[in-house]
Amino acid sequence: MSKNSKTFSESWHRIADQKIGLRANVKIRKQYFRGEKWYVLHDPFNNQFFRLRPEAYVFVVRLRQDRTVGETWDESLKRDPDGVPGQEEVIQLLSQLHFANLLYYERPSDSANLFDRYKRRKQRELKSKLLSIMFFRIPLFDPDRLLKRCMPITKLMISYGAALLWFVVVGFALKLVFDRFDEVASQAQGLLSPDNLLFLYLGMVLVKTLHEFGHAVVCRHFGGEVHTMGIMFLIFTPIPYMDATSSWSFRSRWHRAFVGAAGMIVEVFAAALATFVWAYTGPGLVHGLAYNMMFIASVSTILFNINPLLRFDGYYILSDLLDIPNLHTQSRLYLRHLVEYYLFAYKDSISPIQTRREAFWLATFGIMSGIYRIVVFTGIILFVADQFLLAGLFMAMVCVISWGVVPLFKFIQYLATSPRLARSRLRATAISFGAIVAVVFFLAICPFPNRFRAPGVLEASHYVQVVNHASGYVDAVLVPSGEDVEFGSPLLRLSDRELELEIEGAKAQKEETVALQKLARYRNTADLEPIRKRLETIEEKLANLLYRQRALIVKTREEGTWVSPGSNEMVGTWIPRGTNVGTVVNHDQFRFSAVVSQDEASNLFADQLRNVEVRLYGQSGTPLRVTSYEIIPFQHERLPSAALGWRAGGDVAVAVTDESGLEAAEPFFQIYAEIDPRPDVAFLHGRSGKIRFSMSPEPLLFQWGRSLRQLLQKRYQI
Repeated sequence: MSKNSKTFSESWHRIADQKIGLRANVKIRKQYFRGEKWYVLHDPFNNQFFRLRPEAYVFVVRLRQDRTVGETWDESLKRDPDGVPGQEEVIQLLSQLHFANLLYYERPSDSANLFDRYKRRKQRELKSKLLSIMFFRIPLFDPDRLLKRCMPITKLMISYGAALLWFVVVGFALKLVFDRFDEVASQAQGLLSPDNLLFLYLGMVLVKTLHEFGHAVVCRHFGGEVHTMGIMFLIFTPIPYMDATSSWSFRSRWHRAFVGAAGMIVEVFAAALATFVWAYTGPGLVHGLAYNMMFIASVSTILFNINPLLRFDGYYILSDLLDIPNLHTQSRLYLRHLVEYYLFAYKDSISPIQTRREAFWLATFGIMSGIYRIVVFTGIILFVADQFLLAGLFMAMVCVISWGVVPLFKFIQYLATSPRLARSRLRATAISFGAIVAVVFFLAICPFPNRFRAPGVLEASHYVQVVNHASGYVDAVLVPSGEDVEFGSPLLRLSDRELELEIEGAKAQKEETVALQKLARYRNTADLEPIRKRLETIEEKLANLLYRQRALIVKTREEGTWVSPGSNEMVGTWIPRGTNVGTVVNHDQFRFSAVVSQDEASNLFADQLRNVEVRLYGQSGTPLRVTSYEIIPFQHERLPSAALGWRAGGDVAVAVTDESGLEAAEPFFQIYAEIDPRPDVAFLHGRSGKIRFSMSPEPLLFQWGRSLRQLLQKRYQI
């Protein structure tokens, strides 16, 4: 309970004469949070928990059916005038306990009220399930008896020896993944292919079943009860779940955190075992299932379970480690208190925090979790819409209603009818209306910079790709990379012993044919014509072989700078004819070749471009002025450089089947921009960067709306 609330309340008369007490089946346990003592009330009938501070607990345990609430409060006030909760807090406390079915009334109507409260709670749970349709849960059975029978095995699993085994197995599995990372990444490309979807789902079910049993086993080991296991429809996909809320009553926060982490611990261990199965089996059912289990366990653990911003395992672990129970609820209450106290001037608002550290965590968590939830659910909706458009539209409609329409209606109702704003309703309404007007002005009227960027590479206006015109082994690099060369300068020397033997054989054939020609002139002149044709063929073959021999010296056809970073590594290797061995670059003039996606292509032809500049990686703080640019008015599919594609760490998606990394996954528009050289910027052929186009300022709402329309048109043809 807060220590700065009012002592007296105008509504005290409503409960002062009531005779109330805790129900007989309520169990009480002591806990410590942030060094402070708390008490947990547990109703085993419905597995509900309620936490109380010591001063509230002292008051609640004194409630009996033979005296009124007012008499109990007066007695508590005499015993501890500084620690007794205020009348307003008592009213809130009793209403919460009453709603949780933890209070007993010795009145005939109490049974009816109890049933009504039960129905209201079920209606609230049903409403919550409908609003959380992407995480709908259906309980199926009670696993508590099964967990009791497994207790001897559980003790072996939760031991130092088991921990050591876990680290050894997971460590070797990680090493195996790193050693065969290319194979792991290659197989991931077909993860969502139709023939793998069944394996993916089976792997997810197996992993999540082990995950949930991990929670249940550890919870039962520390004395908790697990009475619910069932199916949760995660984005309409059935997976197992269990209810480990009984761990909330554990006195040790480390035990509570262990329960929260147990699922991930088991999941990672299962992924490690699956890694060994995957590595030592050939293609087939077992191999595919093991890989999917390995992938599901690692991705779900990183993106969902360990993330504290979503209400999964990471959230409960963070709540226990921070010693802030009900972190999500407390953060909402604290943010509401800040608004009511500082904006709406409701000075009776009670802050749920006790320290500045707690205020920081609650404010940070409340804001970040709200933003992250919107981002994650938006991504989930887009992912589902890619597979099933109608399901994605339905989910989007539910989210808009539950996150937009319903909160707005509740907020309007709160402003109009809340008794908390009785004295400051006009101020609260004015501030709320002013905030809406400010947001609308900020988003829909106030102009903001309107820019878009495109990746590209710096290219010399004159450059030549040097290729060898004859196959052979590289004997020597005649010019080091980075040296200036003249036209016709030799760059590489190749050798080919087979070519030399062919030349010697052709010369011998030529000598033989010349001798036959001389003999025919004296003995048989009729053979002269066939011999002459044979001689021409041999001479033509010999000329071609000699040309290939001369081509073993690779020369440049342009003057400039010889660029071949890998030339030294080519010495002693065989390179086939037509291999790109380097580039001769003329550094007198450069241009920037940029790739513009289809999403931004409409902006290029809108006649709104005001400024264009280029920034190179490594010197992004030094913009380069663009003197002129040319838009190629048709779509391209091959990138100007592999450095722009995903294979080389670039921003452009490339085709999976293209080994060169130059084939873009989607057509694009290309721009050639002439730029002014600067002495403080290194102009190097192939250096990557980005070109930025600045257009007329436009409100953010219109920019976002255009991006949304482009997304819908591109992905769903809407």
